[in-house]
Amino acid sequence: MSSLLCVRAQLPNQLGGLGTDVVFVDGGNTFRLYQVSRIAQIHQLDPRQVLKRIYISRAFTAHQLTSIIFERLKDTVDKFKAKLVVISDIAGLYLDKDVQAEEAKRVFSQLTAYLSTFAEENQLIIIATYPPHYRSRRNSFLHTLAYARANIVICIRPSKYGQQFALEKHPRFTLGLAEFPSENLTLNDFIRGC
Repeated sequence: MSSLLCVRAQLPNQLGGLGTDVVFVDGGNTFRLYQVSRIAQIHQLDPRQVLKRIYISRAFTAHQLTSIIFERLKDTVDKFKAKLVVISDIAGLYLDKDVQAEEAKRVFSQLTAYLSTFAEENQLIIIATYPPHYRSRRNSFLHTLAYARANIVICIRPSKYGQQFALEKHPRFTLGLAEFPSENLTLNDFIRGC
């Protein structure tokens, strides 16, 4: 889903996109070059040009992810005039056993508060993915905190026909389930349809 959004965000407004470059903070080593290229081709875009407009920063430790977000995100967003930031697996590195539980909770709390304020002050969209992780008290705490700080929460769940969206939190729209949209749905139509 994040690969699709990285491509669709680059489409002009008239075609349902945001006409923007994308900043991708890869906390879960999830960026898939070939998947993005394939999606670009489906949208009749030059894959090389699409990839040139996605600025990737990979983190392999919780400390690196924290540093990228607190120290470099603002400058990167300003430099590339990005309106979309994707942070993949926002909590995964804070679940590492080498990170003390109390430190992980404290730093993750600061990080999510910062991102919430950052998105509002800079008028941009931040999509933070939180894939399933092993059950633990720390994971439960981080998940609850991420959920509380997010303005909108969408989960992708399996259904008998494939997958469906579950809108779990939104400031204005009614919560509920929707079948997974087709590849032809624009970002503007998706936002209006929520």
